[in-house]
Amino acid sequence: MTDETLCDLTAVELRRLLGAADVSAREVLDSHLSRIDRVNPLVNALVTIVPEIAAQRALEADEKLARGEPLGLLHGLPVAHKDLFNTSGIRTTLGSPIYSDNVPDKNDLIVERQISEGAVTVGKTNTPEFGAGSQTFNEVFGVTKNPYDLSKTCGGSSGGAAVALSARMLPLCDGSDLGGSLRNPAAFCNVVGFRPSVGRVPTISSDNLWMPMATSGPMARTVSDVALFLSAISGPHPLVPSSIMESPDSFLGPLDRDFSGTRVAWSPDSGGLPMDGAIKKALSIVPNILSDLGCDVVEIWPDLSEAREIFQTMRAWVFELGYEPLLKSHRDQLKETVIWNIELGRKLSLKDHVDASRKQARMFMRLQNFMEDFEYLVSPVTQVLPFDHSTEFITEIDGVELETYIDWMRSCTDVSTTMHPAISVPAAFSDNNLPVGVQIVGRNRADLSVLQLAFSFEQATLVGERAPLF
Repeated sequence: MTDETLCDLTAVELRRLLGAADVSAREVLDSHLSRIDRVNPLVNALVTIVPEIAAQRALEADEKLARGEPLGLLHGLPVAHKDLFNTSGIRTTLGSPIYSDNVPDKNDLIVERQISEGAVTVGKTNTPEFGAGSQTFNEVFGVTKNPYDLSKTCGGSSGGAAVALSARMLPLCDGSDLGGSLRNPAAFCNVVGFRPSVGRVPTISSDNLWMPMATSGPMARTVSDVALFLSAISGPHPLVPSSIMESPDSFLGPLDRDFSGTRVAWSPDSGGLPMDGAIKKALSIVPNILSDLGCDVVEIWPDLSEAREIFQTMRAWVFELGYEPLLKSHRDQLKETVIWNIELGRKLSLKDHVDASRKQARMFMRLQNFMEDFEYLVSPVTQVLPFDHSTEFITEIDGVELETYIDWMRSCTDVSTTMHPAISVPAAFSDNNLPVGVQIVGRNRADLSVLQLAFSFEQATLVGERAPLF
């Protein structure tokens, strides 16, 4: 079976067919490779494709089933890894010409967990240089285009992943999120991107044991697929002291839930941020949808007024920590926004970092008190619609000029500073047929709760079923 019929199935549906031997892993792979061959040249989502490696792993999956051995959670499912994640024997460029020929000899933990659960690696997904900016382009591979309008951006930094999913080239893709990189491209491409609680999906680091905002996470076309994927990549690790100790098995259960009387804080502009009128119009239906689910919706927002300063400081510190040596040795090969972020980090004093840490702690406490009364925060994922892919970043929204290349994503970055779980779910399409996502934020470490409301919202709207016209 080499046609593309299997590509329209969800990961949960494919897993059931594979486990029952109604379809082989090789058939599933061939179907997806056929679609990749046809569609990827149009969108440039997958940048390093390894069909030989994928074919070998699919064969091994089929042989394992034939022997009657226990199957992993992701048995036979084709996946691709963000090009920021190290993949053994597979080129990992970080979207940078500095690493254009880099081939690691070891997998990152998130990749290793997928492989150990039976996933079939097809390749890598495109990302901006070092994941900097919510627009996916780089000098190594070029720009990744939005499958709903090839003149528009797909967002970022997990942009290649979102497009691979939306265009039905793969059922599952991993990603990472510091300031919105799982949520922004999901909203722009009509798929689901889940930023789990920090520590839910651990990352082994030799540079910093405590990353206050950065996390890896799952992307898929449905909330149920995201939950399946999360169960495979989450769980504690002895080398990650911040990792959450809870078993990931809870994500494998039913996501149905009664929301009668559940209090939800809703804001059409994420607490007063500049917001494109098209976003407000498209999401005006959200309060009614939540009310129909039984929720008690109140238009209110917590005090996150210090979030911008916290995020800018912490992000600059992360860039200085990770990439400052490259500023000395390869400055001419770094894009200007990366240079700016590293240099901002170099200017920080210890007092700057201490002040940001204190403000983040106080804000976290305020939010905890606020969410004693509200189980969820709900808002737009993005402040603008997908824009022309030749535009590097947005400099003005609704007449408000923005200071930096990441200020147009405050609807996501403000939430990142809280470290709470947040998901982007397809919600609507604009008048010019571009996807718009809604962001659901849950209580501290209440990842399952977030998935439950996201699932009910998804089932109520079915917007995510609207596929690109390829």
